[in-house]
Amino acid sequence: MAMAGNRPLWRWIAAAFGGVLAGLALPPWGCPPLLWCALLPLWALGPRHAALWAALAVLLSHRWLLWLHPLDWVGVPLGLSLPLCVFLWLALGAVGAALVSAWRLVVQQWGADRWSTAVLAAAIWGVAEVWLAQGPLFWIGLGSAALPGDPALAGLAQWIGAGGLAALQLLLAWWLWRLCSGGLAGRGRFARAAAAWLLVVLLLHAWGWALLQAVPLADRASPPTRLLVLQPAIPTREKFSWTQQQALLRRLAGAQLQAEQLGADALLLPEGALALGQQLLSPAPVEVLSGGFRESGAALRSALLRFAPGDVDPVQAIDKHRLVPLGEWIPGSAWLSWSGLSAVGGVSAGEASRLLDRPGGPIGVAICYEIADGAALAASVRDGAGWLLASANLDPYPVQLQRQFAALAQLRAIETGRWLVSAANTGPSLVVDSRGQVRQRLERQAPGTLLVEIQPLAVVTGYSRVGEWPLLALAAIAGIARVKSRVRQS
Repeated sequence: MAMAGNRPLWRWIAAAFGGVLAGLALPPWGCPPLLWCALLPLWALGPRHAALWAALAVLLSHRWLLWLHPLDWVGVPLGLSLPLCVFLWLALGAVGAALVSAWRLVVQQWGADRWSTAVLAAAIWGVAEVWLAQGPLFWIGLGSAALPGDPALAGLAQWIGAGGLAALQLLLAWWLWRLCSGGLAGRGRFARAAAAWLLVVLLLHAWGWALLQAVPLADRASPPTRLLVLQPAIPTREKFSWTQQQALLRRLAGAQLQAEQLGADALLLPEGALALGQQLLSPAPVEVLSGGFRESGAALRSALLRFAPGDVDPVQAIDKHRLVPLGEWIPGSAWLSWSGLSAVGGVSAGEASRLLDRPGGPIGVAICYEIADGAALAASVRDGAGWLLASANLDPYPVQLQRQFAALAQLRAIETGRWLVSAANTGPSLVVDSRGQVRQRLERQAPGTLLVEIQPLAVVTGYSRVGEWPLLALAAIAGIARVKSRVRQS
């Protein structure tokens, strides 16, 4: 009797526990089995409990937002800095809670125990994650949960992408929920269903691993490319000081000389390394790809600038498309231009394409948390990119975000079958091969250089070819099946 009387309380406890587990299962840990357990309350409980589940999962996995404080470097008074950071963190949790609660309400209306509902709902979730990754906020979704802990399962992203991985995690959890709830009990069905579930999990891992091993690491038709990565480790809050600017110039000059001596094809610098209009101290002995700023008409752009050998001014650029709220973009900036809430004066977004068609071969470019947008990088590979470059400045965020960034870099490499090089101010500066394995990396928060050798590739993965179309087709098939089922019931 006491247990029955406290059932609502136990539901809330289960939702809270599941949300905490989900927050822990996402990168930087990346543990799918833990995530499957965390998703059980999401299928079993209602929309209100789903809201609590999502809020806790988002708040825990995005707690690095609190490290934005203090925000005085973007013009926010110290007295408002911490409340603003907490508000942004809580607002992100509230958005996540609202989205998942609405999703669970739809599941409830359709009948959570039906396979057609599960498939349709999982596909909708997967497509929504891909869509959210193209927006102004940085989300760590279920599609990234396979890394770094389970590269075999992540190998399936070659065909289904991050959205497909998210849908797959939900479907495995739904099947597990049906087992645990007794929905498949009776006449020995439980044992057979449990064995079938385990067999499917093993087969999925075997398939993903086989896909990874089939990805080429080299291409006889194309020579390898040698790159030198510079990690300046200049604190963001001090980057505009004269002392730090001089330190950056010294490290840049030393890296240019080192790149020439080591026979590197290009020197890579992180996001925002060069100021607006800043020239190289001396003509570039090798190609330089550096984060910086440029003017396009009356607009200020954050960009990746390309300096050709022998030049001190950039000859080509690709602009950042997804801007960081507050740091680069202020909602309602047309009415708030007087506030001065941006350290770089208000940046305008560039074009959506992530392809930089350089003489040395086209590459796909992700600036900062554009690394979360797998669809855009897959499109650049479809258009001819031979390798991927991630340019970032994750200071002053903690190591948690750096590890999440590294996991996303691994996922992007697997999705596209491309080598990926990350040049970051304080880390992670690393190289990931076309199978998603981190080959080399620099120590975080320390200045240094890293010489890497990568292989431009031409083979295009299934995901790079077709994107989310298989997921949309799956949603359509499940939707038709669900409609037919309701018609028969009526």
